[in-house]
Amino acid sequence: MLNVKNLTITHRKDLRVILDKFNLTLNDGDKAVIIGEEGNGKSTLMKWIYDPELAEEYAECEGERILGYEVLGYLPQELPEWEKEKTLYDYFSEAGSFFDKTPKELSEMANEFRVSMDFFYADQKMGSLSGGEKVKAQLMRILIDEPTVLLLDEPSNDIDISTLELLERLINGWKHIVLFISHDETLIENTANVIIHIEQIMRKTKSRYVVVKDNYRHYIAHRAEAFERQEQLALNDRKEKKLRDERYNRIHDKVERALSNVSRQEPGVGKMLKDKMRAVKSMEKRFEKQDANMTERPEQEETIFFKLGKENSKMPAGKTVIEFSLDELVAPDGSKVLAKDIFLRVRGPEKVCIVGTNGAGKTTLLRLIADELLAREDLRVQYMPQNYEDLLDLDMTPVEFLDDTGDKEVRTRIRTYLGSLKYTADEMEHPIRELSGGQKAKVLLLKMSLSDANVLVLDEPTRNFSPLSGPVIRKMIASFPGAVISISHDRKYIEEVCTKTYLLTSAGLEEMNLVDGVSRPF
Repeated sequence: MLNVKNLTITHRKDLRVILDKFNLTLNDGDKAVIIGEEGNGKSTLMKWIYDPELAEEYAECEGERILGYEVLGYLPQELPEWEKEKTLYDYFSEAGSFFDKTPKELSEMANEFRVSMDFFYADQKMGSLSGGEKVKAQLMRILIDEPTVLLLDEPSNDIDISTLELLERLINGWKHIVLFISHDETLIENTANVIIHIEQIMRKTKSRYVVVKDNYRHYIAHRAEAFERQEQLALNDRKEKKLRDERYNRIHDKVERALSNVSRQEPGVGKMLKDKMRAVKSMEKRFEKQDANMTERPEQEETIFFKLGKENSKMPAGKTVIEFSLDELVAPDGSKVLAKDIFLRVRGPEKVCIVGTNGAGKTTLLRLIADELLAREDLRVQYMPQNYEDLLDLDMTPVEFLDDTGDKEVRTRIRTYLGSLKYTADEMEHPIRELSGGQKAKVLLLKMSLSDANVLVLDEPTRNFSPLSGPVIRKMIASFPGAVISISHDRKYIEEVCTKTYLLTSAGLEEMNLVDGVSRPF
């Protein structure tokens, strides 16, 4: 059993309460997902549950965790810098039970994760692995130590679709406790049976959470129905209050006029009217008590919304955006050839997605495509890399990064935009390095929105957005009037946004066909 009692988490820098009196009990068989908008404290909660000291640098946490005999296995959102310098062999050697595993057991795990047996013993550094390969290595090391509780912070980031399906099987087949954070709606829909929803409402001044034992689709549907029902009750209450107040005001004004017109020669009438006015005042006090119990308007954390593309971002249907050809795609370190005979043609406002296994070279290929497009003078191109730090200056604030003019009016407008993306005034002044992955992604998307780009090159554009924001982001990209060239393993993104999907293999790019919501080869 995993038990959290009365946990309150307060951000040290801006003193904002991001979780208030949080309580949670999980038992064997629970597959609990933590959802909520970016910056709401999901990763901080996960870190505290694993090791309270991990959250102490930037948050003050008060509460109790009860673990009993549980053994925790933790996958962080980002591989720590000091781990990146280790070789794969050194990394796996630090697992307490690594040398207790038989070759057969290690071979079975390697086959399950679709890596070679040599993966455990390679001298390749962790930092040189692809994003998906890093996740695989971390998951395998966790499983080697046979934990009873899996704490997984964004395990679905950067992994290919086949590994996502493996992750689904792992979670569903786990007999003990799984607590995970994910932005992959399909993964959540297919695995979670407990929903932990953390919100920041009232302009991020109040924290609220719910824990519901249900699947994600039911939770979202029931939540929408409950809000609609409460909204209707609140509207009816206010309508009845308005009619009641109008009747009351008419009675009050009538008695008040009568009192002002009564003569001293009519003491009996005056007393009767004063008694009536006291009854009217008593009625007013009764109404005030009723109003205190009136159904409140439902308060919920709104998802983000802004528009990508301007009037001049439309791409003519007949224009060739790019005809990219490459004889050989070589790994960044020059160690091997990843693919040969690559050709990609994009015309007009096509929405193209490149998929493939981890380590196939998708990010390397997209970077080359971006470099060629950015050098073009006939196109206006914006690029979102997989590693946001390639473009972001982590020491700058979001406002400083987005404003290169220093103009007061421009900065005011940028603050307004950031506010619409659920940044607090304090967060606008935080260095970008202190922001969550989703908040960093918002900065880059806002930069694109402020530009007049007609081509977007996006490496995993939905990877750091909450499942609540995901539908909005997909709609924004799908409605962009220009061309989009992207990499994604997000199955809903591929289905809802992309007009063409290509599989990158060692033999080049192969166009895929969407069957039952999943891209398959033609």
